[in-house]
Amino acid sequence: MRDLKHLIAFEKLLEEANNPLVRQAKEEGLKALGYTCYFMPEVLLDLPGCFSVRLRAPGCTSPDIATYYLSGRVCHYGRSLFERALEGGYNFLDAQMATETCTVTCRFQEHLGYMDVIQNPDFFVDFTDVPFKKTKNAIDHYKTELQYHVLNPLHEKFGIDTSDEAIRKAIEQHNEVCNLIQEIGSYRKLDNPTITGFEFQIIQLVSLTCPKHLILPMLRETAKEMKTRKPDKKPTYRCKVILAGSECDDPYFTQLIEGCGALVVADRHCYGSIESRVPIEIQDGEDALEAVARHYLKTSQCPRFMPQDDMRARKQFLADLAKEYKADGIIVESNKFCEYWSYERTIDTIILPRDFGIPVCSIEKEYINGASGQLRTRFQAFVESIEIKKIQEAI
Repeated sequence: MRDLKHLIAFEKLLEEANNPLVRQAKEEGLKALGYTCYFMPEVLLDLPGCFSVRLRAPGCTSPDIATYYLSGRVCHYGRSLFERALEGGYNFLDAQMATETCTVTCRFQEHLGYMDVIQNPDFFVDFTDVPFKKTKNAIDHYKTELQYHVLNPLHEKFGIDTSDEAIRKAIEQHNEVCNLIQEIGSYRKLDNPTITGFEFQIIQLVSLTCPKHLILPMLRETAKEMKTRKPDKKPTYRCKVILAGSECDDPYFTQLIEGCGALVVADRHCYGSIESRVPIEIQDGEDALEAVARHYLKTSQCPRFMPQDDMRARKQFLADLAKEYKADGIIVESNKFCEYWSYERTIDTIILPRDFGIPVCSIEKEYINGASGQLRTRFQAFVESIEIKKIQEAI
């Protein structure tokens, strides 16, 4: 396929958290607000006068210093983020808007708050408590938390307009990003997709890590370009898969999978688009903040929701996703020591093949992709098993 115009530029933007577009927004006087989890609504961090940056640790090779503070028996993701913070990689941040969700990212953000790691005199950390249920009471509680731990601090410390009108304006911009990403991602549903998982993940990641008003023109051009992009005459893949699981912000992990013959056609992981790029709808009688609180709780497929009906619904969701995207199998990954996804991955490995007939490849990995040879062997074997299954079904 013909190369996408902005793909190389997008890829370069992912080489560091403080990328050129982030620096440009800072020069414009906007406040940079970091976050790590879907439950910190990025739309509230994109209010006029500020912009959201979902934190990654590109280029981190070994979180040795962070391990001293966080222990070697916690998720590599949190340690890698803290290592990058200790190296000065997040000094551009004006605030870290944290959530009481994943234990390791909580500890990382706590350390940012009390260790004076970020060299910015105005920097602060504030935590939002996120419910473990999706009931009306939970939505009300979440809304209150977002008011007191996101909107109020932004208004008091930085003078950000947090009115209902301002939130609606942010939702409008957020929904445009969502619609563009969904449009680009829809080409993965084709019998012969016109975009690879590697390309799509790069596009999705820049939408999470760059100021929206600066990345939007490039996303619009890419969406327009996709309308006339032609697929390869002969598919280069041997099967299609969904990549599901925990934090996965490394497009080269997806590239490794695709190098083994499995085209990644959907991304239901923490940095994926399946949840984060669903437009926010404001229902009749709702104020904008209530719509945000309802949206993020209701759309989440996070395994921290433990009731049996939620657990079963997540399996059905993946099965429906496989049907929608014509996937032949699912790769479920979790970072080592990830408390939520370790359980979820184990359950998925049993339930999806047994109840839905979907082949599953279960992978436990480090945040830093150092075991590429072993992973390549696993993925190649999984692709071959899918091919054998197709042959057997055809007999």
